[in-house]
Amino acid sequence: MTNHIVLFEPLFPANTGNIARTCAGTNTVLHLIKPLGFSTDDKHMKRAGLDYWDKVKVIYHDDLPSFMDSVDNLEHLYLVSKFATRDYTDVNYNEDGDHYFLFGKETTGLPEPFMRRYPELAIRIPQNDSNIRALNLSNSAAIVIYEALRQQSFPNLSRVHKYPFDKLK
Repeated sequence: MTNHIVLFEPLFPANTGNIARTCAGTNTVLHLIKPLGFSTDDKHMKRAGLDYWDKVKVIYHDDLPSFMDSVDNLEHLYLVSKFATRDYTDVNYNEDGDHYFLFGKETTGLPEPFMRRYPELAIRIPQNDSNIRALNLSNSAAIVIYEALRQQSFPNLSRVHKYPFDKLK
């Protein structure tokens, strides 16, 4: 079982860099759906996590249909959107197979016709919609991926870290 974070036409290098860092730390595959609002070798990417870029498996897709063609099982594709009616915590991420978490563009989210075609795949992070339009993209990706990993018992992740000269002992 592999987890995948998928970004639809991301605009801001800092968000993508932060998500890449989360992917590196959680053994999550990162998918980027073009067009991107930046170059992945842009200086801003370096500040936001490019030093982790070689630790992340990154897959580029030319467009949303080409990404959709790459997904074997749509039952394990989750469209993360504030317009969903099902909470992200109401899903069982322990089922065998890869799990894909698709996030929309920072300014406009996922395309409305696409969302209307797959409403049963949509999940939501609860928020106060009267106070904000949306949570930050990199925060949202971290929230969702860590819920999936928690349900999966954090596979292949360190649960304890010891310092060579632990001052707490």
